[in-house]
Amino acid sequence: MATINDNYLKLKAGYLFPEIARRVNAFASENPDAKIIRLGIGDVTEPLPEACRTAMIKAVEDMGEQASFRGYGPEQGYAWLREKIATQDFQARNCAVEAEEIFVSDGSKCDCGNILDIFGDNNTIAVTDPVYPVYVDTNVMAGHTGLANEQGEFEGLVYLPITADNNFTAQIPTQKVDLIYLCFPNNPTGAVATREHLKAWVDYARANGSIIFFDAAYEAFITDPDLPHSIYEIEGARECAIEFRSFSKNAGFTGTRCAFTVVPKALTAKAADGSDVELWKLWNRRQSTKFNGVSYIVQRGAEAVYSEEGQAQTKALIQFYMENARIIREQLTAAGIAVYGGVNAPYVWVKTPAGLSSWEFFDKLLHTCNVVGTPGSGFGAAGEGYFRISAFNSRANVEEAMKRITEKFKAS
Repeated sequence: MATINDNYLKLKAGYLFPEIARRVNAFASENPDAKIIRLGIGDVTEPLPEACRTAMIKAVEDMGEQASFRGYGPEQGYAWLREKIATQDFQARNCAVEAEEIFVSDGSKCDCGNILDIFGDNNTIAVTDPVYPVYVDTNVMAGHTGLANEQGEFEGLVYLPITADNNFTAQIPTQKVDLIYLCFPNNPTGAVATREHLKAWVDYARANGSIIFFDAAYEAFITDPDLPHSIYEIEGARECAIEFRSFSKNAGFTGTRCAFTVVPKALTAKAADGSDVELWKLWNRRQSTKFNGVSYIVQRGAEAVYSEEGQAQTKALIQFYMENARIIREQLTAAGIAVYGGVNAPYVWVKTPAGLSSWEFFDKLLHTCNVVGTPGSGFGAAGEGYFRISAFNSRANVEEAMKRITEKFKAS
């Protein structure tokens, strides 16, 4: 008889966002007239930039002509897109990243999980708490953890609590770890990392032979010119870090699917016999075997992000969502609710009022304000007592949601 991967059975609860959807759908079914505003999942709402749409339309037309038709593309991504990424996203910031080190994919979420394919099962893995659930759940699925305790913490992982007391930045562990997940600007807290903080992590990783998985999906939302956008702005990072980027939030590609991962040629890890192995070769082999690449049409759309028009239009999109974040942050603060983030990131991290738990606050907002957010406890044990509100929505919806929430909590 066929058997299953028993590691999936360790995932006692449903993945965070499907559980949110289940509760919202149940409420909507019982209250069909309720006008629900969703500020939970970080999904964009504004249309794709015109430059991207125009490029994709042209690419569709290319597919209709014999001379310009494309079949399978290179698994790593077309050179013309990778070269623009290398030049504008990295070399313009004095990061020594070459086009050949860039792998175009269908999402940084996918890559954050798939990267585990090239690493062994005996690594000690560190995650922040709270944390983007994909980092933890994919390690559980891969068999890298034991069971979860009552707080949802999995045996075998090293948790690094990030709280208001440490400005929601991950502290360097006292023990040796092999793989480290860092996300800045942070999802869910909206916190950022200074150059000094990232340098401390890079120094630690180099000293301990560790690899940092640096998720920079929200780097485009950084407004402070002194903050690094890439870990490769830090000296020595090419020897210890893999970086994940996405077009989902800056250019609205959540439904179009395009991202990329940077694996420096200089990056190595140990084989069982103690020899050094280039991770670029392993990731290239993995992608060539398990992935057929992102469609030509989508990659042409992503390439247009780097045009003069595309840069202006994506900047306008980012400013739109950051204005939403400002409204959320200021309105909730005025209502007497403690908030964090929302300055260099599109998420506002809320301290739940009146001693409510994360899910109690979720249900209260849903049932009394018809507003959906994300319970902090869904991101980890240290997220209990917090709540994430996303700036990804229309201006009208954000203003209406804040009106409902502030009226309710000012009145109570």
